[in-house]
Amino acid sequence: MRRSLPDHGRITLRTADGPYRSVTTAPLPLEHPVSSYRPFLSLVPDSSPADEPTWTSSWSEPATDSWSQPWAAAPAGGDESWRLSALCGETDPEAFFPEKGGSTRDAKRVCTGCEVRAECLEFALRNDERFGIWGGLSERERRRLRVQRRDAITA
Repeated sequence: MRRSLPDHGRITLRTADGPYRSVTTAPLPLEHPVSSYRPFLSLVPDSSPADEPTWTSSWSEPATDSWSQPWAAAPAGGDESWRLSALCGETDPEAFFPEKGGSTRDAKRVCTGCEVRAECLEFALRNDERFGIWGGLSERERRRLRVQRRDAITA
């Protein structure tokens, strides 16, 4: 498996039989090894401090600091473990946050096959997400759904 780290923290993986898989990660310094499984990197001290540091990877629980998982600092409001299963985590985030007037078709197509689509939509509605595609709906569509729900409650 060959790995490359192009600009903006995109990791492109090519398996031996040819298919490509591209995932987005937090930007990493190029001198550190890159893995598609995001292992925890730890510095193993060498016997000689003058030598270059030796980097090894070991498996660990997902990080909980806000740098590696920016959504960890999101407002509390229920179980958010669904995020680990979201298909958008393996997709270019620009598809979910297009420029004004940009196409949302690709993002909505990803959401269509996502097993946690309902949880994602509820999160966006509960936290009043104003940008991007969440649960397969744009901000305008979520606003319309909020109004429909409010009207159904007051009726």
